[in-house]
Amino acid sequence: MTQFNIFIENMFSDNKLSDINIDEVKIYNDVMKMTEYIFNIKEVKENCCLKNYEYKSVSFDIVLTDNERIHQINKEYRNVDSATDVITFAIFSDSSEEERFIIDSDISLGEIIISLNKIYEQAKEHHCEFYDELYFIISHGVLHLLGFDHQNESDYNFMIENQNKSKAIVL
Repeated sequence: MTQFNIFIENMFSDNKLSDINIDEVKIYNDVMKMTEYIFNIKEVKENCCLKNYEYKSVSFDIVLTDNERIHQINKEYRNVDSATDVITFAIFSDSSEEERFIIDSDISLGEIIISLNKIYEQAKEHHCEFYDELYFIISHGVLHLLGFDHQNESDYNFMIENQNKSKAIVL
């Protein structure tokens, strides 16, 4: 059984959204359950960047931030001059097989950076709860870390279906 090492860093500092209660313990526990679920999806196991590798644990970071910080990151790394909801740095899956490394039986997948301002805005637009939107976006990031993308309709549908299923585990 795979051990998951998930690190959550809360850098969110926007006092204008005082009605957002960021419960890092809840997020950690829920993300752990969602990640375990995602890793047990047959199609994920068969098609993710981890197939054919031996490892005991998998690590990734989640950084919770605001629109200002994610805007800076988006501009610097993607040449997009606006805030976005999530940016995923899929270090392991985006590396060539020769550049992928495993240290002490652990694979570091990368980092998911999320703007809580955008999550708040999107939750209002989608008429859903804040955590519903947050978990939908986190599961999106986890799938990206595993090498999945949404370049065509079939891949998009696969991601959306599994994002909805994984967040339903905890909501």
